[in-house]
Amino acid sequence: MSKVIKGIQVPQRADFVGSFLRPQNLSDSTRNQLVRELTDKQKQLGYHVITDGEFNRTFWHLDFFWGFGGVTHEEGGDVVFNGETARLDRVFLTGKLKAQPHPFIDDFRRVQQFEDSQTIAKLTIPSPAQLFQQLIMPANYAGTIAIYPHLQELIRDIALVYQDFIRQFYDAGGRFLQLDDCTWGAVLGEAASQRYASLSANLDDVKDLLLQVNNQALEGRPADLLVASHICRGNYHSTWFNSGAYDPVADWVFARENVDVLYLEYDDERSGGFEPLAKVSPDKHVVLGLITTKRPELEDKAAIIARIREASKYIPLDRLSLSPQCGFASCAIGNKLTVDEQWAKLRLVKEISDEVWGSNS
Repeated sequence: MSKVIKGIQVPQRADFVGSFLRPQNLSDSTRNQLVRELTDKQKQLGYHVITDGEFNRTFWHLDFFWGFGGVTHEEGGDVVFNGETARLDRVFLTGKLKAQPHPFIDDFRRVQQFEDSQTIAKLTIPSPAQLFQQLIMPANYAGTIAIYPHLQELIRDIALVYQDFIRQFYDAGGRFLQLDDCTWGAVLGEAASQRYASLSANLDDVKDLLLQVNNQALEGRPADLLVASHICRGNYHSTWFNSGAYDPVADWVFARENVDVLYLEYDDERSGGFEPLAKVSPDKHVVLGLITTKRPELEDKAAIIARIREASKYIPLDRLSLSPQCGFASCAIGNKLTVDEQWAKLRLVKEISDEVWGSNS
């Protein structure tokens, strides 16, 4: 559910997922100034949650994983998306997972310094289930099982390193953590049974494991820490990885995942209808990702408002917000739109949210 954190109601009615197109002059020496300029722009548009645009990373997920002990990476982890190959690193284990001071904490402090009385900084990281999926994917499965013969031991250690990271984040003053999660999308569709064949022939068993690792990692988190989950079906250079409605996973992630907020993709027919929203537990807020980041064309305002009204048939309007369906640059390559088109999308989100919920909501 939404919370008042540092005097600010979060999530916002007008919101965004986290990543932004990378400036051409982004480097170690320019990063701090560019993050300042980015957060200034976010504030100018009327947003009260700020991010660093994920300017500290090449990949939305992999960079975070290799901040843990026992993890390494190398070239050769490419994944075929819809019509394009995503150039990714291969990330795998060299030993047991171990908690250690994580470099993302210093990166968070870079954006945290730009908080003020009207804004709060949000950190986005991949979900625990995303690390679990990375380590049991076919290319990694044999190596992972050699280190963790029992999956419950792997889940335990993933939970422990995430719990330690959450403590580091909280101690640094972080109060808004977003878990980006493609696993619920990957467990949908015709290829899902083959993708998880090493775990179970029954996909419900796989969903149980994904839910377990996410919830176990969040055990004992501080009460004043807002935790969100962004459910994604892939976002690489304006392409996507998978399709499928939320119906087959709603009883897990909507009903039983122990997060406060769900950011949900709903920008096209690949996401299905709003009916599964009826299964969202009453303690959760939902951010509807109705504005696409994959195309530059602006959506019709009246059509988006109509879709929000349709969603409100299944979950009350006061538990809904609006955002783009994903970030603008999940990887450094970014999506196929310009910086001006990126900001036009966020202006539209703000205009629609003000019309639906009021500018002071």
